[in-house]
Amino acid sequence: MSNPGSIPSLQPEREDCHVQAEVQTESRRMSREQILVLIATASVNFSSMICYSILGPFFPGEAEQKGASDTIIGMIFGCYALVNVLFSLILGKYIVQVGAKFMFVGGMFLSGGCTILFGLLDRAPDGPIYIAMCFVVRTVDAVGFSGAMTSSFAVLTKSFPQNVATVMGTLEIFTGLGLVLGPPLGGILYEKFGYEIPFIVLGCVVLLMVPLYMYTVPTYDDLPIRESFWDLFRIPKISLMCLVMLSLSSALTFLDPTMSLFLIEKFHLSTSFVGLIFFAIALPYSISAPLLGYLADKFPATRKWMIIFGSLLTGICYVFLGPAPFFHIKSSIWLFSIMMVVLGISTSMTGIPVFPEILESAYKNNFEEGLSTLGLVSGLFGAVWSLGTFIGPTLGGYLNEKLHFEYAAAIQGGIALVIGAAMGIFYIAENYQEKRSSVRNTNSADEEQEPLLPNRV
Repeated sequence: MSNPGSIPSLQPEREDCHVQAEVQTESRRMSREQILVLIATASVNFSSMICYSILGPFFPGEAEQKGASDTIIGMIFGCYALVNVLFSLILGKYIVQVGAKFMFVGGMFLSGGCTILFGLLDRAPDGPIYIAMCFVVRTVDAVGFSGAMTSSFAVLTKSFPQNVATVMGTLEIFTGLGLVLGPPLGGILYEKFGYEIPFIVLGCVVLLMVPLYMYTVPTYDDLPIRESFWDLFRIPKISLMCLVMLSLSSALTFLDPTMSLFLIEKFHLSTSFVGLIFFAIALPYSISAPLLGYLADKFPATRKWMIIFGSLLTGICYVFLGPAPFFHIKSSIWLFSIMMVVLGISTSMTGIPVFPEILESAYKNNFEEGLSTLGLVSGLFGAVWSLGTFIGPTLGGYLNEKLHFEYAAAIQGGIALVIGAAMGIFYIAENYQEKRSSVRNTNSADEEQEPLLPNRV
């Protein structure tokens, strides 16, 4: 016969389990604030990328008619990335003083206004005045973009501290959509309504969303920290992560000035078909990014292997994109398309885990958890990515002109392979060092437990 007193004794344990289950269920649900932050950052990713990519189909031709040379047009595109590098660092450092919400809202307001102004530049006089106005508007637009993106990364990480990679991976769907839809949408509006309408329409849409950002983006307060970007960058692991991001962003933007020329010359494809090839990298990237982000958060130990294999796979894809002449493999549109699909997956595999890895490394090196550190990490992340977007087209155009696409792509792939191998060596050394320190700690703990005096018989 069972003891009646044992039944009440199980009741508190059952209540505790029930409470824990309720807490876990609540933790899985997004709060209202998190949902609003997700909506705001998704719209920023989409609108910023669509405004950035809209220039491609028609601006170079318009600028040439206004007296700008090919070199000047390239510099107009390139100055955007360089200004992003500088102001991502500045605004990331002073995000607490400026305020993350003000930086977010103000950045999008500035970007929307500059988009409209850029559409009115066709009314400026031809020659130096037009060129100078292009540089001014593009520069101010880059300041707004860097502020919005730096603060959005910080706000997003603050709102989702346990699911950074998952949320960032999900938002990359909207980034990919913006980059893919920008050129065709801009081309259609340009053909139907002329130069001004594409910029005015998109700029007005961005400005109309500013009140949404004012309502949805939360206000976070924090105290400034003493550490600087140099303190963050000189951490060996973070330095290597920056090289990974630099290699990845330069590899992706390497294709901008080179891919279409190669496909048209080699396979005699139409411009519309070349545009479809861009979907071959954007679609798998957008699909794989949320899944890989979830895996990176669910199994943090896999992040380093994702970065290593993603970098190596990216390098292999570029080597076979041409393919490299020393393989003596005939170029084919099918091989090119397959490499582009794999490249989309390897890009998300490499890029998505980098931000949480940098953040974790900063915390392990005694950076305080808070908005200030998030601002530093977001600013460094954005600056390195923007630097790569400047180097990629510049170096790619030069190598393509001197060596042709096959060798240029192979060199780009070789850089990714070297950096991926360096990351692998670093992680192996790091694991070895951690095991040695763990053994030392265990031995020292055993020594402390030994009695100071021997036992007397």
